[in-house]
Amino acid sequence: MTEVTVYSRENCHLCDEAKATIETVADEVAVEVEIEEIDVDEDPDLREAYGERVPYVLVDGTPKFKFRVDAAELRRELES
Repeated sequence: MTEVTVYSRENCHLCDEAKATIETVADEVAVEVEIEEIDVDEDPDLREAYGERVPYVLVDGTPKFKFRVDAAELRRELES
């Protein structure tokens, strides 16, 4: 199983786009994907650390995307 973590916040159109891309790609690949979303505004430390740099996406704990998720690149990451 591959874990995808999305640091995001409410009312963030880039976050919504990133999550939609991740969900679409996850449905297309032949590997199980667990998506965890973390709202940075719920934790003062995360809010300070990420500020406006969301969405921030990690794949299996490794930072891979900031602001936008490239579907083709994510597909390669998940299938490798």
